[in-house]
Amino acid sequence: MPRAIKSLKRIDPLTPAQRKKTMQSVKSEDTKPEIKIRKLIFSLGYRYRLHRKDLPGKPDIVFPSRKKIIFVHGCFWHGHNCRSGQNQPKTNQKYWKAKIRKNVKRDFKNIENLKQLGWNPLIIWECEIKDAKRIKKRIKIFLKN
Repeated sequence: MPRAIKSLKRIDPLTPAQRKKTMQSVKSEDTKPEIKIRKLIFSLGYRYRLHRKDLPGKPDIVFPSRKKIIFVHGCFWHGHNCRSGQNQPKTNQKYWKAKIRKNVKRDFKNIENLKQLGWNPLIIWECEIKDAKRIKKRIKIFLKN
């Protein structure tokens, strides 16, 4: 076997089946950061709807009577400019850069579409959740206005 092919095989320690299973286990709904934010909002006395499929981007948290929406974005998956969002995978970088760029583009388009429909969106980044006091204040201000 040529040396180049051997080195390619060593890039990913998982078999294709293992990699597929790992990637399928990545959740898009009910993630830990999303649940933390939902508990915080509930503790503030607000009630909401989840994952409205009839709205662009299928928002994580929806307040229909207020026409407000909250997205809880993972920094890596949505290309945030924080430390976690700037991490680059060691393998298949071309694929991941294109995927994240596509996610960012789609997110922007969804936000614009929501605004055109009269919705007021808020994005909460995964890295922001660590500062509970700050995020609580931000959510209160967002929901009161």
